[in-house]
Amino acid sequence: MVAFRTATEADVPDILTLMQDDALGATREGQDLGHYVDAFRAMVAEGNNHVIVGVREARVIATYQITFISGLSLRAARRAQVETVRVASDLRGQGIGALMIADAEARARAAGCTLLQLTMNKSRTDTARFYQRLGFTPSHIGYKRDLT
Repeated sequence: MVAFRTATEADVPDILTLMQDDALGATREGQDLGHYVDAFRAMVAEGNNHVIVGVREARVIATYQITFISGLSLRAARRAQVETVRVASDLRGQGIGALMIADAEARARAAGCTLLQLTMNKSRTDTARFYQRLGFTPSHIGYKRDLT
């Protein structure tokens, strides 16, 4: 059993551990917890930007970020953007990711969204298959530009 709830500031260390417990995250996430706490506070202040944690037996075992975005395209569709999807490495392959996406979909519907979208690093081929099994389609090509 996994219970999903909105993260609190006290969860940030566990969330950072989950982000670092990943082949890509291990190389790109930092150690300065203060930086992540500041970012968490900014996200909370934005209002439509939420971090969710999955908890089992008082342990944070999963996390994702969901942002609700109003837009004009697609007949003024409201969409939910899902990012930073992580499950503890010792628990992967047990269906927790599917439960997490179901939770995100329920939150998106409750917020009036008609589209659930996400991005992922193209090197994550196993993850791509996972999302496709859940009904996502690789419909777009994304680009990023570093501003630092």
